[in-house]
This record gives sequence, C-alpha cells and structure tokens, in this order.
Amino acid sequence: MRSLARWLATLLLASAPWVAGAQDATAEPPAPRISLLTFAPGEVYWQRFGHNALMVEPNDGSPTAVYNYGIFDFFQKNFFLNFARGQMQYRLAAIPVPNTLAEYAAEGRWVYQQQLALKPAQARALANFLADNARPENAEYRYDYFRSNCSTKVRDALDQALGGALKSQWQTRFTPHSFRSEATRLMSPVGPLMLGMDYILGPAADEPISLWEQAYVPEVLMQAVRDLRIQGQPLVAREGYWLPPGAGPKTPSEAFEFTWQALALGLELALALVLLTRWRAADIARGAYLMLSLLPALVSGLGGLVLLAAWALTDHWAMWGNHNLLLFNPLSLLLLPTLALSFRSRWRPARWTRMLSMLIALLALIALAIQALPDAQQQLPWIVFWLPAHLALAWSMRKIGRRPPLDVPL
Repeated sequence: MRSLARWLATLLLASAPWVAGAQDATAEPPAPRISLLTFAPGEVYWQRFGHNALMVEPNDGSPTAVYNYGIFDFFQKNFFLNFARGQMQYRLAAIPVPNTLAEYAAEGRWVYQQQLALKPAQARALANFLADNARPENAEYRYDYFRSNCSTKVRDALDQALGGALKSQWQTRFTPHSFRSEATRLMSPVGPLMLGMDYILGPAADEPISLWEQAYVPEVLMQAVRDLRIQGQPLVAREGYWLPPGAGPKTPSEAFEFTWQALALGLELALALVLLTRWRAADIARGAYLMLSLLPALVSGLGGLVLLAAWALTDHWAMWGNHNLLLFNPLSLLLLPTLALSFRSRWRPARWTRMLSMLIALLALIALAIQALPDAQQQLPWIVFWLPAHLALAWSMRKIGRRPPLDVPL
C-alpha cells in the first residue's frame, strides 16, 4: 500500500505543471486599465471647449491607445457645406500616446488623467467596444454640437460599460445652466465668436439642462466623473496631470455680459439718427445719415436671412425658431433702395417705406414684450441694441417724409 501511495504521489507531482498550464491557457488575460483624459481649451476657435478621450492600456504587451472621438477633416468632401447644414461627419481614431502628448505639449495645453476603477468585465467590454468602434467601417458618426460631440461620445461609452449608472444619476440633476450659457461662457475669450453664437442660438438652447446634458463640456464631464459614486465607491481610482497647466487660455467661470454695452451702442445710434434728421440741411449730416441708416438696415436684413436659412434649411435644431428674427429683420432689406437715396436734399421716403419701417420697429417691440413671458429666449442684449435703432429710423423716416423739400421755401 505504501508503494502504491508513493506511486500516486509521484504521478500527481509530475502532472502538476501540465494541469497548471491547462488552467493558464483557459484563464482570461489581465483586464486593461481605462483612463479618462481631459485636455485644456486651446487658442483656436474649435479648441475653445477643450477636449477629452479614453485611454486603454491593454496589460498584455499591446501598445496603449488614446481613443479620440474628435477627428474631423477640413478637406473632406463638402465639409463646409455639411457644417453649415448641420450634417458634419466626425470619426473615432485610436492614436498612440506619444503623438497625443506631443500635440498638446506643443500647444501649451494641460492634460489630466483619471484612471477609472472599473471591474475587469467592464474594462474589457469598454476596450472591446472602442476597438470595434474605431474600425474604418464603424468610425464615422454624425456630429452634433451639443448632443453628439467628443465629450458626449465618451460619456455614452462609459455609461454603456457601467450599465447606465451615469445617466441614471445625472439626468435628474438639473443645473442652473443652459446650452447657450455654457457655449457663450466657453467662447467668451473670442468676442466675435461669442456674439455670433449668442445671436444664432434659438429658444431651444435656453432650456435648463441636466448634468447629463451639461457633460457635453469636457471639463464638466471630468468633474462629474470625479464626484461619481457607484454602490458607494468612487469611479476614479487615481488622478493627476499628465501635462501641467501652462500659459494657455484659461476657462472663464461665466459668460461675458454685454447688455449694458449693447444698450449704450443702441442709444448712441438712435440719438445720432435723431440729430442727423434735424440737421439734414447740411451735406455732411445727410452723408452721415446715409451711412448710419443704410448699414444697420443691411446688417439687420442679412442677419435675418441667415436666421431664416438656419431654421428652414439646416439640421441645427438649436437654431430653429430664433426670436432674433424680430430684430434681425429680413424686411429691412426692402428699405435699402430708399435709404440709398437719402443723401439727396429733396429725398422723401414713400409712404409704404415709412409704414414698413414702423412695422419693423413694432416687431422689435414685440420681442421686448416676449421677454416678460416665462422661459423666453435670452435675447435682451440684442433687443436693447436693435429696438432704439429701429424706433429711431422709423421716427426719422416719418419725420422726413412729412417735411417739405429742403430747397422749397416754408
């Protein structure tokens, strides 16, 4: 019996390496490490919102990749036409880490890493999803400025891996912000672009947004992920700067407020039109009147056509139904032939043009009245500029139209 026992023990010891090898062959490879990378805003206008991506470290010897949903190509066929129509095509690409770091270091932009405390199955599922999504046949997606950008695509991929844990917590947490307030805040360092964005956005951009929606801003997503707890445990295992903050642009804490400046300019334009109307006997006054009436009418009319086109001809849902159409009025273009003749001493606007100018001013007054309604579009700066200007022009055309010609004795 002892010899039999020794023989069995020897057999077991001899077979142990083969058994262990079989178990190793069937064991799953180590789970990858997943990190959320957030990049500082840049100087160029399309970099003003910042950026983010997901980094996958495979743990099996494969190269680490940064999965970047923000890839676009200016040389893509019909790029600018598609951009204007709201039909932009962006794509996901897996980019080597050294390339990513070199690009942002050269631009002086910080890079922040948050390593995520995902379960092995979650990490594998997310890594597999990203790898499959980056394949050429799957990489392209329809870009939307607020609902499908680099940050929301990262957010959605994380939410899917976590079984909906992000959306379930964030979609009921409403913020004091809107798409407009966040967009204009981030664009504030580039004044003309901030004004253009505020002008073009319609009432849909003023609806209160949840934290889920606000996460279209990369830095907001970074902070929200930092604060997130799943079953009482933080989602972020460790975090810190990859590239430290440099001398690049800072993120404003709030949008630039330009209501008082707009009011001052509107009143100045209105006062100038009133005074030039009274001083029409002088050639220089008529020349100044020509410029100060013709240019605003041209800007108002063309601006209104842009708003109409954005509403009727594009997929930019945030621009639809823009109440600024009551201020940037396409009807102003009908005044241009009449105003172009205003330098003449005998110029008298026809009755229909005087009535049209009064209608344009009335529509601007309606825009002001709408501000008293709940959930009105945030357009007060534009109202306080255009309303005095439209009222002054209507008064001026009525006043001049009722006067006798300058060279006729009173």
